Amino acid sequence: MKFIKDLSWETEKVLERFYKDSKHSQVRQRAHCILLSFRGFKIQQLMAIFALSRQTIHYWQVRWEDKKLVGLYDQMGRIRKTKLTSEQQKKVNEWVKAEPKSLKKVIN
Repeated sequence: MKFIKDLSWETEKVLERFYKDSKHSQVRQRAHCILLSFRGFKIQQLMAIFALSRQTIHYWQVRWEDKKLVGLYDQMGRIRKTKLTSEQQKKVNEWVKAEPKSLKKVIN
């Protein structure tokens, strides 16, 4: 995919607002990328501007084509999974309750 085509005037204005006003930095960056792509910037240029891989830029463009504005946001379930077992989680919770003002002690 070389660049985004067929943005309506209204969609372009919404993307500009997202780019300028979104509280989420990822959404601002993705909206800016889609706008630049629509304005004719090639993937190589977008890679340099955003310091991202070709794969990431392509992924953003595909998500835009598939989901439009919803595609600018991260998908649910992208949170890092815990490495602790349920027993370990319980123990950490107990430590935090015992030392709520001294979390450095809990970490050590």
